[in-house]
Amino acid sequence: MSETMKVVVRAADGKVLKGTTQDFFPNRASFHLIPSGGGPAIEVRARQLKAVFFVKDFSGDAGRKDIPGFIAGPAETGQGKKIAVRFKDGELMCGYSLSYLPDREGFFLFPSDSAGNNLRVYVVVAACAEIKAGPSADQLAQRVLDQRKA
Repeated sequence: MSETMKVVVRAADGKVLKGTTQDFFPNRASFHLIPSGGGPAIEVRARQLKAVFFVKDFSGDAGRKDIPGFIAGPAETGQGKKIAVRFKDGELMCGYSLSYLPDREGFFLFPSDSAGNNLRVYVVVAACAEIKAGPSADQLAQRVLDQRKA
């Protein structure tokens, strides 16, 4: 039997769904989400998504301030190499990935801010404006953070 995972699904159009899934696999075109508020399972098509956030809980901590960038993290960890993602909606996400390849439809990212609510994130490449790995990831993160300060 598959493990039940708490997920927050963000569609490319901005729609957000929260619930659990037992059948998410990165190589499948769809999976089923059982809404956190109850009701029948919903079929979710991966190509319509921005990302799938595998979370500790659905509410998170509204008072917590996320730490942007890499927090002076190492170039590589047991969770992979540094990677920075700038989504088409402007969101910046930094972390580590073992599975990023430019020709794949998506990849898992382990957030650099491990104290946050996200355990891991499945990023849909089509929803990204820019993806950089290695030293280029630091440069992308710094550029986006500097633009936000200006």
